Amino acid sequence: MYSKKQLIFLVTVSYLLFACNPVEYKQKGKVVKVDPSHFITDNLLAEIEEKVVKLDGIETNCYLIKSRSRAVEHPMGPWCPTHLSDGADKGGIWFKDGKVYDVTGEFIAHLDEFYDDDDWKLYREDSSINVTNTLEGCLGAAKPNVEKAYQNHCVECLPEYFEDQSTTFIIPISPIYASRPSNSRHKALGLAFNGVKFDPPAPENAILSAHTLAPLDDHGGHVNPHGGYHYHAVRGSIKEIKQEDGHAPMIGYALDGFGIYAQLDEAGKPSEDLDECGGHFDELRGYHYHAGPAGGNQIIKCLHGLVGEQITKE
Repeated sequence: MYSKKQLIFLVTVSYLLFACNPVEYKQKGKVVKVDPSHFITDNLLAEIEEKVVKLDGIETNCYLIKSRSRAVEHPMGPWCPTHLSDGADKGGIWFKDGKVYDVTGEFIAHLDEFYDDDDWKLYREDSSINVTNTLEGCLGAAKPNVEKAYQNHCVECLPEYFEDQSTTFIIPISPIYASRPSNSRHKALGLAFNGVKFDPPAPENAILSAHTLAPLDDHGGHVNPHGGYHYHAVRGSIKEIKQEDGHAPMIGYALDGFGIYAQLDEAGKPSEDLDECGGHFDELRGYHYHAGPAGGNQIIKCLHGLVGEQITKE
């Protein structure tokens, strides 16, 4: 074990090494520009605009994409069943250890066994389930410090609670590779062609510590007060662009402008040479990412390019 002084020294050295080796940006391999025609324009709030924006001190030609964060290819929800007798059609999905589980009434009934914790009980004596079925309940539960009144609840926020929300994505038109990756914990990792965000992992520990469940719908998305509807998993429900060589289909763009592709190729096989962000190079697509498995709570792990911006108007 390290002493407190040793830990402080190690952290300081790490910081200095990081500061003395600033990230470098340069084109690497084939560069594939963002194609605005891929987006579902009916789901955008304005025409895609081209603008020069300073990103990490670099004047960068970017697209500004303004979205309402509402899916159009599929329904949003359901998320929470309301009775222990409800089947998979009345609820969404949840994940644990890389596996996906249907959130049925039976699943809710046995959460104490699922998590080996007797404090789990999301249902009442009449077999109805505690669901945050109001805006007040959504606001009280969908945050890091869940209000006591909404602990042991299935957390469900509806898209109509936040109809006036909009998000503007600022994305480099010609992505630039970075010498080291960056984490994007507090903003989107990218967006689907319908304008819905691909978000960082759902805060599983905070959710579970309050004995709450915040299911995704069968399409991999749910709603929160500060981001509207967004995806934590890719489930094959969104617009895909088929690749003529059998490569996995394209499903959107990362916030750095590199393409995001599905996990599996046409033969049902995943790519095996992915880097720490879930990306790699090939001759046709240049650098690009592949979505992780639906049960992993992580679409892509980090960003390996000059990162754009996300501005949400609540």
